[in-house]
Amino acid sequence: MASDGSKRSQVSSVPPRKLNVQKFAEARASEMESLHSIVSNRLDNNFRSRRNKRRRTSAYNNQITRKRSKKRRKFGATDKANALDGEKDQTKVPRRIRRSIELKKNPESGFPVSGDDTKRLRTHVWHAKRFTMRKLWGFYLPLGLQGRGRGSRALLKWVKEGVVVHDASYYNAVQLEGPEDSLLSILQMVLVPSPSSESGDSFHSVLSGAVYESAMPIAPVTYMWKPLDKQDREEDGNFNTSVGGNGSCETECHSHYRQLWLWIHASAFGEGFGALKLACQKQVNETGTLINCFSLEGQLAKLEVIGSKAFQLLQKILQPVNSTSKNSRQLKKCSMLEAQDDSQTKICSTLEDEEQISSCAILPLTVNDPRVFPDKRIEDVPESASTLTLNDELDHEMKKQVALLGISEKREELLSSSCSKFEGSGIVNDKSLWDASCGISPPMEENELCMEKHQTRMDYLCLDDPKSGKRKTSNEVQCLRSCPVLLLRNNDKRGSLMGWSIILPICWARVFWISIVSKGVRAIGLREKHWIACNIGSPYFPSDFPDCNAYSCSMGIEAAAADEKAELRPANIRHLRIPIPPPWNIVGVSLKNVATGEQYTEISSAKNMVDDKSSSHAGCGRRDMASLVCQGNPFDRIVARTSSMLTYFMNEIHGDHLLLFPHVASQKMSFVELMKKQSNLDHSQNMIKQINYNQKLCFLRVLLHAYKNGVFEEGAVVCVPQLTDISLWTSSSGINEIQLQMPQSSVRSYFKELSSGNWELQIPEDPASRASHRWPIGFVTTGFVRGSKKPVAQAFCEAVLLALLREEQWNEMPEKQRRKEIYVLVRNLRSSAYRLALATIVLEQQEDDVNFL
Repeated sequence: MASDGSKRSQVSSVPPRKLNVQKFAEARASEMESLHSIVSNRLDNNFRSRRNKRRRTSAYNNQITRKRSKKRRKFGATDKANALDGEKDQTKVPRRIRRSIELKKNPESGFPVSGDDTKRLRTHVWHAKRFTMRKLWGFYLPLGLQGRGRGSRALLKWVKEGVVVHDASYYNAVQLEGPEDSLLSILQMVLVPSPSSESGDSFHSVLSGAVYESAMPIAPVTYMWKPLDKQDREEDGNFNTSVGGNGSCETECHSHYRQLWLWIHASAFGEGFGALKLACQKQVNETGTLINCFSLEGQLAKLEVIGSKAFQLLQKILQPVNSTSKNSRQLKKCSMLEAQDDSQTKICSTLEDEEQISSCAILPLTVNDPRVFPDKRIEDVPESASTLTLNDELDHEMKKQVALLGISEKREELLSSSCSKFEGSGIVNDKSLWDASCGISPPMEENELCMEKHQTRMDYLCLDDPKSGKRKTSNEVQCLRSCPVLLLRNNDKRGSLMGWSIILPICWARVFWISIVSKGVRAIGLREKHWIACNIGSPYFPSDFPDCNAYSCSMGIEAAAADEKAELRPANIRHLRIPIPPPWNIVGVSLKNVATGEQYTEISSAKNMVDDKSSSHAGCGRRDMASLVCQGNPFDRIVARTSSMLTYFMNEIHGDHLLLFPHVASQKMSFVELMKKQSNLDHSQNMIKQINYNQKLCFLRVLLHAYKNGVFEEGAVVCVPQLTDISLWTSSSGINEIQLQMPQSSVRSYFKELSSGNWELQIPEDPASRASHRWPIGFVTTGFVRGSKKPVAQAFCEAVLLALLREEQWNEMPEKQRRKEIYVLVRNLRSSAYRLALATIVLEQQEDDVNFL
């Protein structure tokens, strides 16, 4: 009897596989009656729903469903699977269904293509429902959020207090493969600044693949090296030990086979890729070494995460996975990993503290599928829980469920399977992202993943699902449960964090995008990204790169759109037509008049001086200057992107005396000490006349801050102020409220459009108009962002004119009142009022100006 009782207790402790609901209710009728009496007493035996809780529904009317089903049967939508297989004519399937099926596909590589061969991003469907889409650079890209193009104030708040995400998959990578010394020679030919110009530690960090670097060949690029394997690192260390310090010749022979990526914007990809292929061919002809140069377009995706909580988001989304053996693959805490790869363990530990990650660092990771994690929004999760791994969350979930159900005998079994319950039919990825050219398998389909989760819950509740059918095995479902990614920490030259970039296989882009936006992250388009770049003072490509052909193409598209919009308005209420892009050549007129002291000269003579193509520059010895002067570029002037380029230009024009300090960022001497050193300035014009005007104009990027008030728009003209103009604003008397303005007639005639489509500067003949005329020295490329607490505009001004302005202002000011900024006047092209601004030269704050957002 005792044995029978023990058997009954054992049988009763295990829940049945099937449950008869009627018998279950009859056995517990007394309990249900008692519960019903308690509820009825609380509700005063009134089970009707409250009037304020009632909602009018149309569930009783199934006419809509009937019409929809008839329409689908009419167009043959019920047989769309057979129609796609070729069993039925595809013309019977509506375009809406065909397009939906096409956009839902997730191949290993490539972009979906429209009828006119325009590529779509993998997140096109998500963006098209929420953003204004525009056809740019061969893609359909999200221009901005729906509306009138406003919302910059809210955007800056999102970035300051949260995080935003942008799909930058329109950036394409070019892969170079070959010996290390040959690849360095190619980079030496095309990049500015060249890798050899970096310091020893920086050059070693870039070459080892620990950090990435930005440069400027034809367009701004980001390049990174594939890290050496452990065996190659050991051989390299043994070789350096044996060679010592006298192995320069042997080092050239000992060259590893390396791999290199260069990321180029879509608007300049064709031109940049062509320049790299020419450089590779030249290197092959000179050395005979085989170098592979090919495009990775359509194989990699790039997601940019920007904001103060960007790192916290990455900790939620990216959960590193480690392979402990070939047979068993489990997710473990990063601090307790018994990893076979030391670098993966080190990277896992750095993800817990952002301060440990260096500037412009590259973190290679293999992360788990983010869809297996619970859906928690970023703002709902405390920061203390940001470093929990998948094991922590699953362990907590299993413990809670076991405690509620009281099934103590299943605790060990459930906890042991918590890490592997989502790995039943998946394959853990062993490939690196650097092997993307060989192909990486796509993730599991959403319906398959949902079905597997459903089956897991049914198995946990010991219930059978009659609709489940036969599940596919791991051999039938060739999909991945892990994904290789590269994390890039985006910093500017001043060290401030601009965000993070996630590089991943393109077939995984949609998975990570949905996981990111489902956690409350705001998505942004091209317009919002431009606002963020301007707010932090970083150049935005191509708007802030007037020396690139992509800038001319972009301005041409903008000018065509402005003309088309103006044609829709009546002629009597159209806005004043302004030059797009700005006429940069007219700055040469100002250089001659301001530098030589001639107030007004004929435009024809000045124009001849501007258009003079000097051959002395083509024969200069410095490679940096020659590489940026591209044939066929309408902007045929020079933009100094590095301190060395500016120094070389000053030497070429015999302008060593000019008050420009390109290397002050690398010197120990402060700017205040430099101002004291230049206290005794020569007031004569002899130094000015020594400048060689046959050289091309050199422009510098400057940051403009309004002195008191004013809003600077894109395309505004930067002018030379007189000393009386400066005192008008800086004096403490009441006359500083008086604004310097030019007549409205002069506003319309300031620029004149020629029959060829070019613009020229019109010098006023009226004495009253001449008094308010100010010579232009540059133009604003990015205007103020409304809502910014520290608004800043970006402009390009001529270097010699900036130096002459600083000299003039320092001569007339006491030593204590001198500033490193230069006073300039800014006028919007449709306005008659001048505003005083402070111009800060970027190359006086940092060594180079090639970083961009």
